[in-house]
Amino acid sequence: MSLSTLNHSRVAARPLKRHGALGRAIGLGLAGALATLTLATPALADKTPRQIQVQANATIDVAPDQATLNARLWERTPAQVQGEETSGNSDVIKEARDRLETRTGELIRTLENAGVDSKQIRAGSLSVRPDYMQTASRGEDSAPPKVRTQVERSVSLTLNELDRLPRVLDALTAAGVDSLDGVSYGLQDSNAADDRALEQALERARQKARMMAKTLDVDLGDVVNIQETTAPRYQPQMMMRAAEADSSGSSAEYRSGEISIDAGVSVIWEIDD
Repeated sequence: MSLSTLNHSRVAARPLKRHGALGRAIGLGLAGALATLTLATPALADKTPRQIQVQANATIDVAPDQATLNARLWERTPAQVQGEETSGNSDVIKEARDRLETRTGELIRTLENAGVDSKQIRAGSLSVRPDYMQTASRGEDSAPPKVRTQVERSVSLTLNELDRLPRVLDALTAAGVDSLDGVSYGLQDSNAADDRALEQALERARQKARMMAKTLDVDLGDVVNIQETTAPRYQPQMMMRAAEADSSGSSAEYRSGEISIDAGVSVIWEIDD
């Protein structure tokens, strides 16, 4: 090997040494970075909030103090064969409407005489619709289909004194209403009942949180979050049960039962160190 070749080999070998030193420096730097990251992980874990989350529900039963009744009155025109031209059809509809308005006025006066405040009585809008009548089919001798016009008005009323309900129902029956769509029981102040249910749900959540903290031997801190999981709500009670009238002949007793109101919450507490 010549001297020039040997020198060239030594010169070429020097960069390799520098690259090796650079590689060692990079390796040490990565190791340091990894060590820093590893050491930082426990520090981040220490900042994770220590909390207790509790969900709780409550149900209260409330006696209703309000009743809503819905009745309907209607009048019908004479039946006519479908498709036939009828002279004076508007006149017979007007006569049916006049009869209906007379009956509606009599019903309202009857309810007022029964002790119902006029402000609690609401007469609905007038409804006019065809009433198709079914006819029996007897082969070729079957009668042609007929139709009549039904003129209808609804009347609803609200009672805040439930002891008047039997008398009002008797008045509706005496007035000859064509349909009574039942009695709906409710609350005059539903917000107050909703608040009671929500308070009980929150109290239940606090009791559960205290029990959990005591069992785990930790101390509860401040509340950091509160959410309603079930908003307080109730459905008006639609059922009505009538007890048998007693031997003295008094009116039947109407029992409304109770209304159930549900509420639910989710609460998060901090855990004190």
